[in-house]
Amino acid sequence: MGLTWKDIQEIAIALDEAHPEIDPRYVRFTDLHRWVCELEDFDDDPEHSGEKILEAIQATWLEERE
Repeated sequence: MGLTWKDIQEIAIALDEAHPEIDPRYVRFTDLHRWVCELEDFDDDPEHSGEKILEAIQATWLEERE
């Protein structure tokens, strides 16, 4: 089974690998949502995300960079 919205840590790692040139602090949630949905291993309903999930992904992505 692929990644779901609950796999915050794994999504953040995958985004960091897919977009090493991006500073997560400046990513718009619309772009973040699209990039998560475009991940090869992502297999969840795009409509099941929300602002809290996207905030958690962004925060975890920032932690991955440190």
